[in-house]
Amino acid sequence: MNSSPDFSDFFYSAPDGLRLHARIYGEDITGSTPVICLPGLTRNARDFHELALFFSRKAKTRRKVVAFDYRGRGESAYDKDWQNYNVAVEAGDILAGLVALGIEHGAFIGTSRGGLIIHVLAAMRPTVLKAVVLNDIGPVLEGAGLAHIRAYLERAPKPKSLADAIAIQRATHGQAFSALTDTDWERFVGALYRINGAAPVADFDPALLKTVTGMDLSVPLPVLWPQFEGLKSVPMLAIRGENSKLLSAETLKEMAARHPAIKTITVEGQGHAPLLETGKLPRQIATFLEKADHGA
Repeated sequence: MNSSPDFSDFFYSAPDGLRLHARIYGEDITGSTPVICLPGLTRNARDFHELALFFSRKAKTRRKVVAFDYRGRGESAYDKDWQNYNVAVEAGDILAGLVALGIEHGAFIGTSRGGLIIHVLAAMRPTVLKAVVLNDIGPVLEGAGLAHIRAYLERAPKPKSLADAIAIQRATHGQAFSALTDTDWERFVGALYRINGAAPVADFDPALLKTVTGMDLSVPLPVLWPQFEGLKSVPMLAIRGENSKLLSAETLKEMAARHPAIKTITVEGQGHAPLLETGKLPRQIATFLEKADHGA
């Protein structure tokens, strides 16, 4: 296990032997439910850095935080078989990581893809979920949102510098994320890319894009309401970006109708998916988790 002033790097083996990575914040914190952070499709553990620092250092109830890199992302090894980049395999990888860390259960925060993995975990091992935060994801995915993500990933320009990368992301997503500051954009882009020489490179296996380009969006997308039903006994906070194209306001309303104790937040001036370290979100999430600890 390697260390930095803010976190430890933890490496472990997936069920098929692939070397995987997670960041651990507040490693010595005990007595509170740990937070397990699961990023989006092409994202990585760095997305949760500021939020993890908040939970491990500033929150009323300080918590250990584990932020995972899925296979083919961040510091985890790339898989030679791109078809293993799917939510079922990735859910198994997360469970293997928790076993390696000796964590029996946690409060899970899932952004986009991470929220889909949480739905799978509800079917595979429901007892691991003590509380759930779904960030701009639900049982129904809007085809327009997936088409937007696919088009962006297929056509994403290759930046020549970090400043160029920030300009590209602002040009692509700026309208949906009008609430972000210059500092927010710098942090967002810094987590997406790694510096390879002088030019930033998106920090994921390029073969991952095959899972997106192969989607047939003319066919109705599967829904996850049965898996969502498996989460009804788990305290849940659902967050939606006001400008999200992936999670509709109608789906969020239906989630609220089906879950007896769900809390919902709509984030103004952000799309898919809201940056969880911005605005009041860290304290709102912390308050939710504290109430979940006490069954409120």
